Amino acid sequence: MALSRLCWARTALWGSAVTPRPYVTRRLQLVRAGRTWGPPWSSKLHLSPKADSKSLISYVATKTKMISEKYHHFLERYFPRFYVLYTTFTKGFRQLWADGKKCRRIKADMAKHNVKFHQLSYRDMEHLRQFRRDITKCFFLGVISVPPFANYLVFLLMYLFPRQLLVRHFWTPKQQIDFLNIYHDIRKKSHPEILSYLEKVSPLISEKGLRWHMTELCTKIQRGTHPAIPDILALRKCFSKPPLGMSQLHASQIKALSRAMLLTTHLPSFLLRRRLKTHTTVIHQLDKALAKLGINQLTEQEVKSACYLRGLNSTHIADERCRTWLAEWLQISCSLKGE
Repeated sequence: MALSRLCWARTALWGSAVTPRPYVTRRLQLVRAGRTWGPPWSSKLHLSPKADSKSLISYVATKTKMISEKYHHFLERYFPRFYVLYTTFTKGFRQLWADGKKCRRIKADMAKHNVKFHQLSYRDMEHLRQFRRDITKCFFLGVISVPPFANYLVFLLMYLFPRQLLVRHFWTPKQQIDFLNIYHDIRKKSHPEILSYLEKVSPLISEKGLRWHMTELCTKIQRGTHPAIPDILALRKCFSKPPLGMSQLHASQIKALSRAMLLTTHLPSFLLRRRLKTHTTVIHQLDKALAKLGINQLTEQEVKSACYLRGLNSTHIADERCRTWLAEWLQISCSLKGE
């Protein structure tokens, strides 16, 4: 009996001596599962380098935005006139860049689907036409800023002559109205010259009926009467043959028509004639696309821009009156042949 108790005591003693502790048991389980020996794992969660870079970029962007806002408030408070110029130029560059990206997309779609300019939608055609004129004006600024230190002179010229050197994106709202009025006044000065030329060449029209219609139309316009659509359409044959055909017009008349279309007149006569033909052809293509789209689909700003391009100073005219005038224009334009 005593020997049996001694054996049980030794067994219990050895068992307690070799029984692994909980930490050792956990390490043995990790070894059996394929883990290697090493220091205990840290309970902290470490982000990946990609997550760290994202958080850093977000932090830098937030700080940059805060500094920019403080800078804007500082300029607006202490330098209000410079702040207006600064914000106008900043927004202008963004709008011009966005227009360039949209123009590039339209060009890519044209090349991909083998589409010509006159097959585009009205808004795409108008966007391409306007962007071409804007980028041509910007190209002139780029040329004169090429010489060393000429960029300082360019900034001064842009400040002194914003209408002549800058595009519409860099005009303030007040400047946009004022400059459009100035351009329309320049356009109006060419109207008497165009009308006097029509009176001068009307006796040279071969057909008696067309000659009488031309004389009556000139008389109505001189009296301030707005001509009716049938009176204008009755004379369309006069402008497809001598003496009023595009190819037979004198250089002075070409320059007067170019001023009426807000085109430059500082070019040789053959280039003026070619550019005038191209410009009128583009407007005719725009008219067909607009008639297909519908005037009611245009916004108020689009209607005013379309009327101004075609000769109406729409800056001070109500939207409904502009739409009526544009509908009459389309009725005349779509009745003419493409050539």
